[in-house]
Amino acid sequence: MTIAPLVRRLALAAALGLPGLAAAQAPTPVEVWKTPTCGCCEDWVKHMRDNGFAVTTHDVSDTGPIRRNAGMADHGSCHTAVVGGYAIEGHVPASDVRRLLLEKPDAAGLAAPGMPLGSPGMDGPEYGGRKTPHDVLLVDKRGGSKVFQAYR
Repeated sequence: MTIAPLVRRLALAAALGLPGLAAAQAPTPVEVWKTPTCGCCEDWVKHMRDNGFAVTTHDVSDTGPIRRNAGMADHGSCHTAVVGGYAIEGHVPASDVRRLLLEKPDAAGLAAPGMPLGSPGMDGPEYGGRKTPHDVLLVDKRGGSKVFQAYR
């Protein structure tokens, strides 16, 4: 086989295969509502982007109304996100968001209430490597919750 037919075959394989591959790996969109001065929120956004999510941010003066509308009123943190129809409250790791999207439970979403040290966005050098044991909660549509993932 000469080189020209091989190049044509490789080009054809690439043309046929890569568009599907690109579509299969399209970043999952995430919308985040946060206050404009919150540095840990920006760090969480970076964590999500670094883990393959396409994040759009909305700076608001008060995240409370967004949190309440998302069904997370009793599980507050400093930012609220929406991904795949689920609310994500606070510093939830990207791996937990991926698991949520894979398992698709009948729920409002996930929450990491408060601002637990060591969670994504709360893990920078300014925190001195400290970690707070905490739970990521699966919040049901009535506002109840159960542990989705424990971090110790």
